[in-house]
Amino acid sequence: MTSTLIAASGLGAGLTASTLARAADQEQQRRYQSEPKHRLRFGAAGFNERNLDIQKSGQLFFARDLEERTNGAIRVEFLGSNEVCNQLDCVSQTQQGIVDMFSASTQNSAGGAPYLNVLDFAYMFPTVASMFHFFYDPRSEALLREPLRQRHNLQFLFTHCDLRGIMLGRKWENKPLVTSIEELAGTRNRVTGTQMGRIAMEQLNLNPSPIAWEETLDGLRQGLLDGAETWMSAVAYAGMAPVVSQAVDLRFFAGTEHTAMSLDAFNKLESDLQDQVMESAYCAQIFTQGMNEAGRYQIVGATEHPAPGTVFAEHNVRVAPLSDEERQKAEQMCSPEFNPQPWERWRERLNDWAGGIDIYKEIHGIAREIPRDLAAVNVKPQRWWRG
Repeated sequence: MTSTLIAASGLGAGLTASTLARAADQEQQRRYQSEPKHRLRFGAAGFNERNLDIQKSGQLFFARDLEERTNGAIRVEFLGSNEVCNQLDCVSQTQQGIVDMFSASTQNSAGGAPYLNVLDFAYMFPTVASMFHFFYDPRSEALLREPLRQRHNLQFLFTHCDLRGIMLGRKWENKPLVTSIEELAGTRNRVTGTQMGRIAMEQLNLNPSPIAWEETLDGLRQGLLDGAETWMSAVAYAGMAPVVSQAVDLRFFAGTEHTAMSLDAFNKLESDLQDQVMESAYCAQIFTQGMNEAGRYQIVGATEHPAPGTVFAEHNVRVAPLSDEERQKAEQMCSPEFNPQPWERWRERLNDWAGGIDIYKEIHGIAREIPRDLAAVNVKPQRWWRG
């Protein structure tokens, strides 16, 4: 199955059963030329080659690159499509040793690894570029990765980067395009597993509702929910587009579909193979930086006027861009910079876990070191672990 998935990810759209079968057979032969020293089980939540053709967050790229880079010394068993774990429990399955690595959003994983809440302060990242800048920066070791190793036994490898908005359901289909934060006040919106995201939504009067994923689509379709907080590529890859009428580009906190590894599994590898894991993670980070940015516009249609043939154009999802002034108004309502009190308990807890660092202040500062108008694809990659 892993060979088939890797082969399919390399063929793209338009593949036929016969071409896939041939490619999968060739991939299988390549991968089984030698006996591996290590087999790693990769619990990839709901991801498969179809989803990763829409949101190009690098998981299958990473698996193939790691196998090739190590000349087969590491073989990856890719277990996606919620086969062994889902968005909420992949982190605990990895911590328990059921799988060796996993992919899921940091927001959904925060239930099992609460330090991941550090990424979810409202408006800490002003742009997607600022997010890539932070994850490449060597200071992310002390601020993010080392506390995750110490507290949650996780080696953070790489992540896709996006910013979350409110995706409104069919109830809003015939309403004018949202142009202000006040129009969303009092609406009921599904929230993911992030504790910090709930604080932001409460301050914006968005009534965060922790509803199971399987009930979310029906809620959006039937009008029981006004919307859901997520990012636009997630709407496309998760099959939400048919029940979403407006994508409100609020950009109020991070959307990070990350890949991490059990620290125990990482430490069992020889040092040269550990180096190769990190090099593959670095390449996968670069892959997501370029490919997912292109996919947001060319495949998803995450722009005010979605191009014909994109997911949003085909399902008549209207993008509500919001003005900078409206987003600044929302920032002043909910961010720790302007409204610190609701965040104090979590901020103190995260500071303590990080060894007494003012974690919000430090990441907030790093995120503002680059120009606000810098394109995400122009952020300079760095090997963060060599800083």
